[in-house]
Amino acid sequence: MERITMARPSWDDEMRDAAVTTLDSLHWVKGPQGKAFGKEFSEYCGALQGTPCQSGSVALWGALRLLEIGPGDEVLVPSLTYIATATCVSLVGATPVFVDVEAEYWCVDLDALEAARTERTKAVIGVHLFGQLCAPELQDWCENHNIAYIEDAAQAHGASQKGSKKAGALGDVACFSFFPSKNLAVGGEGGMMMTKRADLAARMDALVNHGRDARLESHELGSNLRMSEVTAAIGRVQLQRLEGWLERRRNIAARYHAAFANVSGISVPKIREDTEHAWHQYCLLVDEPEALRATLDERGIDSRVYYAQPCHRQGVYSNHPQHNDKFEVTDDVASRLVAIPIHHQLTENEVERIIDAVTTIQS
Repeated sequence: MERITMARPSWDDEMRDAAVTTLDSLHWVKGPQGKAFGKEFSEYCGALQGTPCQSGSVALWGALRLLEIGPGDEVLVPSLTYIATATCVSLVGATPVFVDVEAEYWCVDLDALEAARTERTKAVIGVHLFGQLCAPELQDWCENHNIAYIEDAAQAHGASQKGSKKAGALGDVACFSFFPSKNLAVGGEGGMMMTKRADLAARMDALVNHGRDARLESHELGSNLRMSEVTAAIGRVQLQRLEGWLERRRNIAARYHAAFANVSGISVPKIREDTEHAWHQYCLLVDEPEALRATLDERGIDSRVYYAQPCHRQGVYSNHPQHNDKFEVTDDVASRLVAIPIHHQLTENEVERIIDAVTTIQS
């Protein structure tokens, strides 16, 4: 029986043809595919501009550079997230200030933000964790305090406020990752910066190209952060499939919700009202996570724990003043969030195998 993996990258003839056609064109960098991908994805999200780049981590660094954040500045970040959300702040010389997350939705907590805000606070990185949008009130809070809102949308391709904007068009700058496990991928590493602000859009393309203008003169500090034409071509094809893939993920999530609602020792993830979850991950809050993971493993099903070691407690921040701080919600759920497969390529048989394995633990 084939093992069920956490992700299964999509690859088909149309993507292959897009890649080969681009290679055959001999226009491998700084060409029409990257420009088209940025335009099409930003229009899909409802933003003004998108600029492809090498990874989601690069996009986060670029967002901070665009907002001119550096030494002496503080950036508020949730500690329950992937480490790149924090290290991008350190890489520009600013200070990450770690905060707790919401008990229900696991996104950055507004009360925690307010408690951590100082006169040096220049930005918040709001992580749409696992595909769940941050609270819409975060936008108002940032505007009221003149604090930039950076969306870490690395896990939120297609997440949206019902009848309104999608992830990518909510903050000052949004950052996406196209790593192979993500809802939308590009055949390798890739990312995108996105903005709704005209003043930032004017600089975004230059930043990924050594800060240069059309005359090849550098006006600000940048680097070679460009996405290749081949990966952009693959991303354009995948973007055409994204809505169908999201529908499949949401259908699977609904079945999981129904099946696991009354399983002892397990809580299903909640969905914020008036939003569409992107379901990059489906994480159960489990009283005995290792027992569940052992059962899944015995039945040939992969799982992961997110995020067992919060960012502020990782070795890279051993000298950070918050290294030993306690965060009520983060400390409670870290190591208890067990992700089970939910990708769009799961077969009906595989979905049933997963449901059967999870519900078995109460029998």
